[in-house]
Amino acid sequence: MKISVSNLNKFVFFKLPSAFICGVRVQYFDEQKCVVSVKHRWISQNPFNSMYWAVQGMAAELASGALVMQQIQKSGKKVSMLVANNKGNFSKKATGRISFVCADGILVQNAMQKAIATGEGQSFWMKSIGTNENGEIVSQMDFEWTIKVK
Repeated sequence: MKISVSNLNKFVFFKLPSAFICGVRVQYFDEQKCVVSVKHRWISQNPFNSMYWAVQGMAAELASGALVMQQIQKSGKKVSMLVANNKGNFSKKATGRISFVCADGILVQNAMQKAIATGEGQSFWMKSIGTNENGEIVSQMDFEWTIKVK
């Protein structure tokens, strides 16, 4: 599968059905940046009339993970990928459409090159920043990805 916006959204439908049902969708994708959005709705709410943290986490993880998937595909090698750690910070109620942007493609490229050259597993942190429709940051998620050439 060639990594593209439409193919990533198909991937979400077939492999991440809970994210799809909650409305998580890829909006933009290139080698350096991925934008994933999700709208605050009944299915994604918490008791405080904002978006549940786990729904934000699904969107944020996809924004970083898509960049990892692309570099794996580009390498032409069998590479395993896994989230080893994550951190989240919530600074404002998440209501309306929230867009998560991860612009850490260069980190993945560097880690992939090193993993292929050394044969050793690599770990690296990627940041997804969630903003509301007014451009205000509502949350920031950091994911420690690990990759290893099989």
